Amino acid sequence: MTATTPMKHFDEAATRAPLDFRRLVPALREAFAAEAQVPPRHVHSIETAGADPGGKGTVLIMPAWSDAGFLGIKTINIFPGNSARGLPGLHATYVLYDARTGVPLAMMDGNEITARRTAAASALGASFLARQDARRLLVLGTGRIARMLPAAHASVRPIDEVWVWNHRTEGAEALAAQWRAEGWNARAAPNLEAAVREHADIVSCATLATAPLVRGEWLAPGSHLDLIGSFTPAMREADAQCFVGARTYVDTNEALQKSGDLLDAMAAGTLHAQDVQGTLAELCRGQRAGRADDEERTVFKAVGSALEDLTAATLVWKNAGPT
Repeated sequence: MTATTPMKHFDEAATRAPLDFRRLVPALREAFAAEAQVPPRHVHSIETAGADPGGKGTVLIMPAWSDAGFLGIKTINIFPGNSARGLPGLHATYVLYDARTGVPLAMMDGNEITARRTAAASALGASFLARQDARRLLVLGTGRIARMLPAAHASVRPIDEVWVWNHRTEGAEALAAQWRAEGWNARAAPNLEAAVREHADIVSCATLATAPLVRGEWLAPGSHLDLIGSFTPAMREADAQCFVGARTYVDTNEALQKSGDLLDAMAAGTLHAQDVQGTLAELCRGQRAGRADDEERTVFKAVGSALEDLTAATLVWKNAGPT
């Protein structure tokens, strides 16, 4: 590609097309096993002059680059007050560059990249930490990421029974119906405690909750708890007891500073930083062992990594063919 070649644009459909989980999960595994530069994300509060109280927002800037010759920067704008305006609360864009020259290569749909790489990282964690025979998946949440979790986890485990819980029962019923139309054996869970206790080999939380939803006393021996929704210290999906007696792993060490779930558990003394068994990179490189037996409980906490975004964007770019 030369500097005069126009920058490509990939809309939502074009961004999604190459990111099948049976391609994306192995690509993430290779990426975490390799070397890449992933600086800490930049976080800025946004408040414009004259904005109404709901106009405050947050911008996240997430760069990463690798020896493969690609540099990517994702920008995420989070405006919680948008719901009152009938607008999505999150908007993301992704720009891919040539890492050797800085030439812009492509603009991609950041929302699609974020959702698919998050679900893929969830499945990658489960490939090391869920029981080999795990077949019952309980999803908490009904958003974009939650909707992708059955397909993601089915790429690494023999999932044949899917449950979904949401604080709005009608939302869970609607998503279960959608999944059934897609061929999944799916049902809505009216009672969260019963669903965790009775119907879950894997409990995957993809919510924006600020108070714990899952309680440690509900989790069965041999279960895998997947926490991928919360990504700030103010957000949490699991109580501190979820970490008692469990082997805990993180996507990156940044989770120890950013995850409300982990910070709460460390404050309560049910988890210590040195208790964390490893990161995705260490698992993918074989430097840390995953699940040891079928009886132990495992926990995976992810806050997201720009390396995942770069991996997904690279797949999209390479799928586009010669430039």
